[in-house]
Amino acid sequence: MFVDSHCHLEMEEYDGDREAVLGRARDAGVSYMLTVATEERYFSKALEIAEGHPSVYAALGIHPHNAGAYSDALEERIRGYLPHPKVVGYGEVGLDFYRNYAPRKAQMEAFRRQIPLARASGLPLIIHSRNTRAETLQVLKEAAIHPIIIHCYSYDLDTARKLLDLGAFLSIPGTVTYRKSGLAEVLRYVPTERLLSETDAPFLAPEPHRGRRNEPAYVCRVVEEIAAIKGSALEDISALLAGTFASLFLDRKERRSRGAAGKGPLP
Repeated sequence: MFVDSHCHLEMEEYDGDREAVLGRARDAGVSYMLTVATEERYFSKALEIAEGHPSVYAALGIHPHNAGAYSDALEERIRGYLPHPKVVGYGEVGLDFYRNYAPRKAQMEAFRRQIPLARASGLPLIIHSRNTRAETLQVLKEAAIHPIIIHCYSYDLDTARKLLDLGAFLSIPGTVTYRKSGLAEVLRYVPTERLLSETDAPFLAPEPHRGRRNEPAYVCRVVEEIAAIKGSALEDISALLAGTFASLFLDRKERRSRGAAGKGPLP
């Protein structure tokens, strides 16, 4: 059993063969995929895909690249999507001072404004953080929100320690297979129960697919590399990663739904 905890199946890169991509993922043993809609134009498509495939779930939020579009009206539209039964995460949100596609002030505002939405929904908060180590840590310390997932983890061991102290989970992408990724030291330190596996497809394809379009089937290669670094059996690591995904996203959503319906306590 493999899990791709972060991909973008709604993006245009899959418009020509999306069903084939999903079929290859199933054939590779990928049990669950979380497709993450990063701007409003993708929200409906992500939900359509999730509704049509039992193995696919959705998350949505405004990516830092699109922070300039954040508004009161957009916030209300996002709020309306969050109770959907296939929406199991909020994000990806955060900061990106590498590309700077949106002004830094707008990024900080959109990031901070979306945290209360995630908290109120009870959904895990999926964080994008690139070249913003200090700023991300500061916002998360102030917010004190749980759980949080650092998508596509790329920082060093010291940052990993600080994030673990804040209760974060680290999601490992295909870059772990790159010779100069520096992720081996991080993985040897971080407990497996605080890790997730992802592709970030269509981006960041692992070796030997690097440079080509990524897809969820390749998460198997990511998990293989994690297992090798950890010195553990592939079956054991894949089961642990799948269990963490289920606990964070699927079980949490079910508990939240039962509580809202008066059938049980909230987490």
